[in-house]
Amino acid sequence: MKVCFPVGENQGLASQVFNHFGSAPKFVIVDIVTSEFLSISNSDKVHQHGACNPVAGLDGHHVDAIVVGGIGRGALHKLNSAGIRAFKANGGSISENIDMLKLGTLAEYLPGHTCGGHGHSHSDGHDHGCSH
Repeated sequence: MKVCFPVGENQGLASQVFNHFGSAPKFVIVDIVTSEFLSISNSDKVHQHGACNPVAGLDGHHVDAIVVGGIGRGALHKLNSAGIRAFKANGGSISENIDMLKLGTLAEYLPGHTCGGHGHSHSDGHDHGCSH
């Protein structure tokens, strides 16, 4: 299984997982079976809010899932439509999040639990899963 982790800076498996998918400078793609990884630049980093094309950001690299602190509804829909699952990072490093993913303790993002905008606050005044 290949998993994409948005990061601010590539430090291999010790990299800290970025808080938002679309604006991450880099992605680290990890084969969680072999622990082999590669770093790529986010080729869709510069886009208007709400116009993220996450599949284009992966620059042709195939992944099965992403793990990130927050993601918008449009990006999640585009990823899911491409057969890519999205999981909520629990902070920490890529390595720590891989362990949690393998244990099944990372929550999967569902359409109702995404970031709704730059303020990340919803009409009821609460944050519904964006957590950044």
